[in-house]
Amino acid sequence: MNYDIATNRWKPALALVPALLLGPLAALAGDGPVPEKGDTAWLLTSTMLVVLMTIPGLALFYGGMVRSKNVLSVLMQVFITFCVMVLLWAIYGYSIAFTQGNAFFGGLDRAFMMGMTPESLAATFSKGVVVPEMAYFAFQATFAAITPCLVVGAFAERIRFGAVLLFLVIWFSFAYLPIAHMVWFWAGPDAYTDADAAAAASATAGFIFQKGALDFAGGTVVHINAGIAGIVGALFVGKRVGYGRVPMPPHNLPMVMIGTSLLWVGWFGFNVGSNLEANGLAAQVFVNTLLATAAAALAWSSAEWLWRGTPTMLGAASGAVAGLVAITPACGWVGPMGSIVIGLAAGIVCVLAVTRLKAVLGYDDSLDVFGVHCVGGILGALLTAVFCNPALGGTGVYDYAIDAVAEYSTLAQLGSQLWGVLVTILWSGAVAAAGYALVDATIGLRVTEDEERQGLDTVSHGESAYT
Repeated sequence: MNYDIATNRWKPALALVPALLLGPLAALAGDGPVPEKGDTAWLLTSTMLVVLMTIPGLALFYGGMVRSKNVLSVLMQVFITFCVMVLLWAIYGYSIAFTQGNAFFGGLDRAFMMGMTPESLAATFSKGVVVPEMAYFAFQATFAAITPCLVVGAFAERIRFGAVLLFLVIWFSFAYLPIAHMVWFWAGPDAYTDADAAAAASATAGFIFQKGALDFAGGTVVHINAGIAGIVGALFVGKRVGYGRVPMPPHNLPMVMIGTSLLWVGWFGFNVGSNLEANGLAAQVFVNTLLATAAAALAWSSAEWLWRGTPTMLGAASGAVAGLVAITPACGWVGPMGSIVIGLAAGIVCVLAVTRLKAVLGYDDSLDVFGVHCVGGILGALLTAVFCNPALGGTGVYDYAIDAVAEYSTLAQLGSQLWGVLVTILWSGAVAAAGYALVDATIGLRVTEDEERQGLDTVSHGESAYT
């Protein structure tokens, strides 16, 4: 939202573009827009990169951080969750997230991919520029799949495999999809021809979009959303046997480093692909993603060096992921110097969250999903409002109705960002609590103490990672 000084009132900003998910356009015939091959090629490449950052990237990152008796269980949870969510995306997920319905849920026009053909098109962020809807569908499928995979790190090493899958199906359906719709669904830039048309188009957009929140590639939809579901799960499932008394170090730090590196590479698809077009802004997003991640890794390592006396590989890897998380909502809105500041802040704030805050509150978030993804996502979402300001090197917010960058208010944009953060926390938290309670009451969440001591690899999957 923008603050109108003349009337002393908040007013909706026009065409605030959370540059990721758009409502699909019907196939255009005749002399209508034709997809550029370069845009299409980059979008498909970005889709492959996001698959890479999940399997094997996230799987190896998580797998290296658990104990050796549980590494296969985490790899399986990530791998099978990814497969399940991709299929659900095709059956009903894409339609609920990205077709017009109400402010909270889309409709079923694209259920079972009905009406989607190689000729159907989706909007981008430039008027008259489109991409194939199939490419758009596939790109968004990878986002819908990786987000539930992030959640499993919070309750790793102590939860039933069936309980993981059942809970994540519930949470995907009632948390991920509506929040994606609320944050990212809009009518597309061509609907914004003048003020009246813009008002009518904005009225069909998602609830958080209407509030003016900016989220370029998933700070709210992916990271805060998953982080809240993770911490609620950690509290529901309870602490691991021996937590706080028995050392539980990562079993394979080289695996953590490899996973982190794959995440960083894949994240260029995650962030840069979210621009949907291969242009100058995509290059800026690439640079921002590179710089923020490097800054966060150095900040976390420096903090460890100062406080512990030694910088660690686990800390450097965690810092890099924190930087990737924090720059995600901001990467298309801020300038390179702003991205460095966001990265530095993420490294410091997130290391405090996973050490000091976690110790004070005493929760067992196995792989620090809350401390990195939720805290980093909140930080990035709020700092987006600061560094989007053109006076600080940001892009400002483009008003499609007048085809120009609108006057910018940091305070007003911060209010919009708070809408996105708070609604995501409350919605995801409520769905997660209900989902965990339902699963616990039906099939049970946690393995027995004896099974946990034995390890989930053999108990849940009948095999071992190492012989």
